[in-house]
Amino acid sequence: MTEDSQRNFRSVYYEKVGFRGVEEKKSLEILLKDDRLDIEKLCTFSQRFPLPSMYRALVWKVLLGILPPHHESHAQVMTYRKEQYSDVLHALKVVRFISETTPQVEIYLRMYQLESGKLPRSPSFPLESEDEIFLAIAKSMEEMVEDSVDCYWIIRCFVNQLKNKHQDALPQLPKAFEHYLNLEDSRLLSHLKTCSAVSKLPYDLWFKRCFAGCLPESSLQRIWDKVVSGSCKILVFVAVEILLTFKIKVMALNSAEKITKFLENFAFPV
Repeated sequence: MTEDSQRNFRSVYYEKVGFRGVEEKKSLEILLKDDRLDIEKLCTFSQRFPLPSMYRALVWKVLLGILPPHHESHAQVMTYRKEQYSDVLHALKVVRFISETTPQVEIYLRMYQLESGKLPRSPSFPLESEDEIFLAIAKSMEEMVEDSVDCYWIIRCFVNQLKNKHQDALPQLPKAFEHYLNLEDSRLLSHLKTCSAVSKLPYDLWFKRCFAGCLPESSLQRIWDKVVSGSCKILVFVAVEILLTFKIKVMALNSAEKITKFLENFAFPV
């Protein structure tokens, strides 16, 4: 038996006995042992397979540019990242923008605002829509990443990636959603159009917040693996799958308001 056939046999065997992902984990560990991490290969891996929890933060930090590809530089770079985190945090305390009782996700927001030159004159100023998006993503990320320094940097770079790398693609996702839903279930799409619901679906929740606060953590991690590695189209397929999963319920609703409210508040099976 050749090496490839042995590997394929093992993969099938592992999957049958409930150890799916063993081979994938080994492949990732091999990639992570390189002196200079191959960004393209890590992106490809993240597109094809869910990242193991123990390596997710590291891979995300590398793909988001928080850490450089060279292993030998990781410790030094993270020292710089921690110092910058501490400096920004200290500055916010000095100007009394945050206190000991400020929620951690709000601290992340104020840090991000200060670094991007958008800190309002007072903490009491109403939040902008992009601030609400940041907070939603931060709340979900806080559940995934334990270390506060890692968490802030990942949130910061994840949000910046959405604003910059995916800036042109995100506005096109509602049309792509409509296209793929039509391919999967034209009757369901027709019902949405009849109810004038297509333009009122929770696209901001799905595509700008990347389902933050909408899906369970385990599902969100796998979706964000794909977004971090460069694909926002996964958001379209998830949205289509949600509609197909709740087709019976959606078809029973006869107004755009009811459909939108349901899709904003549904309980997705874990």
